[in-house]
Amino acid sequence: MDKQKKLGALAFLPLIVFLVLYVGCGITFTLMGVESPFNQFPRHVALLAGIAVALVLAPSVKVSEKLDVFCESMGNSGVMMIILIYLMAGGFQGAAAAMGGKESVINLALHAIPVSLLIPGVFLMCCFISTAIGTSMGTIAAMAPVAIGVAQGAGLNPAIVGAAVIGGSYFGDNLSMISDTTISAAQGCGSEMKDKFRMNFFMALPAAIIAMVLYAVLGGKGSGAIEAGAYNIIQVLPYIVVLITALLGINVAVVLFVGILMTGVIGLAQGTVGFFDWVQAIGGGMSDMFSISIVAALISGIIGLVRYYGGVEWLVNAITSKISSRRGAEYGIGLLSGVLSAALVNNTIGIIVTCPIAKEIGGKYGIAPKRLASLVDIFACAFLALMPHDGGILIVTELAGCTPLDILPYSFYMFALIVFTCVTIQFGLLRTPEEKAYSQEQAKTAQK
Repeated sequence: MDKQKKLGALAFLPLIVFLVLYVGCGITFTLMGVESPFNQFPRHVALLAGIAVALVLAPSVKVSEKLDVFCESMGNSGVMMIILIYLMAGGFQGAAAAMGGKESVINLALHAIPVSLLIPGVFLMCCFISTAIGTSMGTIAAMAPVAIGVAQGAGLNPAIVGAAVIGGSYFGDNLSMISDTTISAAQGCGSEMKDKFRMNFFMALPAAIIAMVLYAVLGGKGSGAIEAGAYNIIQVLPYIVVLITALLGINVAVVLFVGILMTGVIGLAQGTVGFFDWVQAIGGGMSDMFSISIVAALISGIIGLVRYYGGVEWLVNAITSKISSRRGAEYGIGLLSGVLSAALVNNTIGIIVTCPIAKEIGGKYGIAPKRLASLVDIFACAFLALMPHDGGILIVTELAGCTPLDILPYSFYMFALIVFTCVTIQFGLLRTPEEKAYSQEQAKTAQK
């Protein structure tokens, strides 16, 4: 064991190999103009290469022993809970969409937008939709064509409405109880979902208010009418029930199971979906989560070997040696999550990789799990949303006929979210009594 502990930085070689293969090939194929550049070297295969490297390291240790560590890390209860919630969330999303819930949520939002305040209205509705359906990309794909089309017809700047769509979509991705980023951050850092939601909300709300004001002032006034389809308020109920019951502290797996049953009862009663269509929709939604579930398990296995080789201990010591306070620790955790998310072009994977390291650093500085989960999630989403190669920006720029540089100046929500989060770090806001007591104790120790 002592020999493995001395690997230090070399222990991260498996993750570096994964990053180089997956991100490197993605960037290369992007520059070559290849369609779906990041699918050319699948991330599962890149992870497999990283696993091979991990098994080669520390040759004095038997491969069977390394595999035991790898498999135990893949199968720990925390990882299995993440995967269970992923699958349940996917099943709920699929079932709700099949019975008409997703379409009703979108049409309800479109009916509520006053055309004279089109851009702040689009932002607010994207916040609502993404919180309900739990996906930023799904919200962008659904709302961007409609919002940009209406904006162009009304003579408004399509770049600013595109930025409003992206900002509102990431608002819900940070807060939704069925978002894979929320699930990954909360479970990975050991936080209750409701506690993480509340922590995020106090930073997201002022950022959203500022964004809406700026969009109202700078967005211009639209004209004409927004064409929206019919909606059924009953079909929106499962989303509302899932959000409220999760906030009440009921286990999220139970909440999602109840939500799935509600979609079936409503869909069958209204005749919008047949029984086997509903069952297949649940299966299809779960299948959509298989990929990220496998990625979560494989990365957890690699992180287990990295920890076994002393890599996590080395990184925590390297980071904390340059940190003299809790404030620095929080900045470091946020930056690590944001950079990884942007590099991987995937905020969920960035969060999965960051959480074990964040827990180690947080333990040294008495940072509550809900605070860790919030920081990891916010920075992962905010950094990715500002990247020109993010999928959301690529969709919007294609539809709006503009460039990422046209979109970024109007990304008011993302910039405001980063600023407000940094304010809470800088001035020690939103700390629990236990965290404040710990910080005071640390300060007394430092004075001695």
